[in-house]
Amino acid sequence: MRATIEDLNGKQPSFGDCIARAVSFLLPTFAIALLVGLGVGLGFILLIVPGIMLALRLSVAVPALVQERLGVFGSMARSHDLTKGSRWALFGLFIILIIIAIAIELALGTATALFGGGIVGAVVDALVTSVTSMVMSIATAVSYVELRQVREGTSVDELAEIFS
Repeated sequence: MRATIEDLNGKQPSFGDCIARAVSFLLPTFAIALLVGLGVGLGFILLIVPGIMLALRLSVAVPALVQERLGVFGSMARSHDLTKGSRWALFGLFIILIIIAIAIELALGTATALFGGGIVGAVVDALVTSVTSMVMSIATAVSYVELRQVREGTSVDELAEIFS
């Protein structure tokens, strides 16, 4: 989140500072992931659509946690408020990203299987998973920034000031 906001602000994010922030929010992020995962999983059991709706409502909970320091439940409530009225756009964004990720994973998975798989396949799979996770995290952070700009008129500069 910090790296994305600083980059959007035209600054060079510090690797050490980003790691320090990540470590300080590790447990609350895990708590959000666990609660969202349980809720979305239950929603998927209840006919899939409730799971998708909950996932979209809570899609920017982690950026809200890191940026606004609202705690686990406050961040989830903030995400619910920020995504209101923009969930179809978020749905479209995440569907496109998921389709691209699946296509890349299938293409690379097929290519590595043709060349013997094994360790090369495992390394390629790990790299693809890492890149996919990174892209999804960046998309989530950018979505958070955009939602704040649209709903509150908050600029990237104002968001970056929080970290100073």
